[in-house]
Amino acid sequence: MSDFDGLDLQSVEDQIDEGAEDGGGSGRVVLGVLDGSTPPEEWVETVEGGAVLVLNVDGDINELAAGFARDVKEAGGELMHFRGFLIVTPPDVDIDANRLD
Repeated sequence: MSDFDGLDLQSVEDQIDEGAEDGGGSGRVVLGVLDGSTPPEEWVETVEGGAVLVLNVDGDINELAAGFARDVKEAGGELMHFRGFLIVTPPDVDIDANRLD
C-alpha cells in the first residue's frame, strides 16, 4: 500500500448526496468493528440496504470477511482494505482509489 495523507471525505459526501437525490443508496455510512461478533448476514443486509460500511478490522481480515465478501461482490458491491479498515460499498457506490497512487 502506498502512503496516503487523508481520506477524501468531500468526495464520499458528494456521492452520498447524489445518491440520496436520485433515489439511489440510503445516504448512510455505517461505522463498525469487524471482529466476528456481528453475523455476516447483518453486514450483507446493511449493504443491500444501500449503506456504506467502514469497519475497523480487529483480527484476520480474510477470516472475518469470508462470511459476507463473496455475497457483496456477487451483488455488485466493492470491498477495499485500507489502513486497518474494510470499506464495503453497495453496487451504486464506487470506491475511488486514484489518490492512493
